[in-house]
Amino acid sequence: MLYFAGIDIAKREHQMVVVNETGQAVGKPLTIANTRNGFAQCLDTLRALPATVQVALAATGPYWLALYEHLSAAGFTVHVFNPLQVHAYRKTGVRITKTDRRDAFWIANFLRIGGSSAILSPNKHLLQLRELTRFRWNLIDQIGDNKRRVLNVLDRIFPEYEALFSDVFLTSSRTLLKHAASADESAAFDLSELAALLRASSRGRFGVPKAQQVVEAAQNSIGISYLADAAQLEVACLIAQLEFLESQVAQVDLAIAALLTQFPQHLTSIVGIGPVTAATILGEIGDIQRFETLEKLVGYTGIDARVYQSGQFTGSEMHMSKRGSPYLRRAVWLAANIARQHDPDLQAYYERKRAEGKHHNTVSGALCRKLLARIFVVLKEQRPYEVRLSSQTA
Repeated sequence: MLYFAGIDIAKREHQMVVVNETGQAVGKPLTIANTRNGFAQCLDTLRALPATVQVALAATGPYWLALYEHLSAAGFTVHVFNPLQVHAYRKTGVRITKTDRRDAFWIANFLRIGGSSAILSPNKHLLQLRELTRFRWNLIDQIGDNKRRVLNVLDRIFPEYEALFSDVFLTSSRTLLKHAASADESAAFDLSELAALLRASSRGRFGVPKAQQVVEAAQNSIGISYLADAAQLEVACLIAQLEFLESQVAQVDLAIAALLTQFPQHLTSIVGIGPVTAATILGEIGDIQRFETLEKLVGYTGIDARVYQSGQFTGSEMHMSKRGSPYLRRAVWLAANIARQHDPDLQAYYERKRAEGKHHNTVSGALCRKLLARIFVVLKEQRPYEVRLSSQTA
């Protein structure tokens, strides 16, 4: 006799239901407090069962990790399912009742029928890598938001400023903004002092000509002068935040690089994939062996086409499903667009499809799939990517 325990994961407490080999519930559902005492009660319940028991739970946020570690340390076989898999299986039922206990029942039955793609032993180092790379992407998003806020302030007090530099956030431009953000302050700047400031901060690239350009633009600006004092403080604070966030990204990059050396990976041999992108891909995919085919990895990444068909009707517009890991999808999308610029085959493919009238996003999605195929092979075979000179771009 074999029993199957399904656990629905939540932040404060979990629900466990046990079923037998025929799918019938065994005993009463158990509420497991997310505490050591709650975990101990769960272990006692499982050990009291008169047969071998396998345990399954859904990887809901980070909340499953503590219970998983506790159960594994106690010697139980624990399967971890993607919540999307369980959700899809639950929809096969006739009743639409949705409760935590009911979800635990579906998890137990999904394990009983041999639910696929379970994570049998999550790699602790890969989980650390995933944690760090996700944190880095969040920092990058904060930096982007910060820059947009700076530009928004400048649009009010010195809208002409953005055209003065190739990048508003160059070191020389940042230095200037710390001293004078509004048009009035820039117009009042002593020309020789401004030239010296720009020269020092740009390592000699800028000087008097750029200083004159700044002053002339400021004198003819349509910026709102009465906001100058408040705006100067805003910009100074935002620039300080920006530099702090960038220093944090540098710290995280060092930690990611150190962690990445612990993995025998060859992803960086693929054009378009650097260390941070490789770390993101490894952390999000985890064990590549849980993906039997490329199509399953494509689906997990969320770049597969979402098709709507009913009877004689088929939707004419194709969109990405965008299910699965958004971090993995973002990393692959970024890598594919970089690879397009440096890989002759991908560049030729992109230009040919664009010439056929395909939208940029559509072709980029196809490039993502091609890149995923390379990632899949490299991870499966644990070898560097090899360019086949005789291959033809599909």
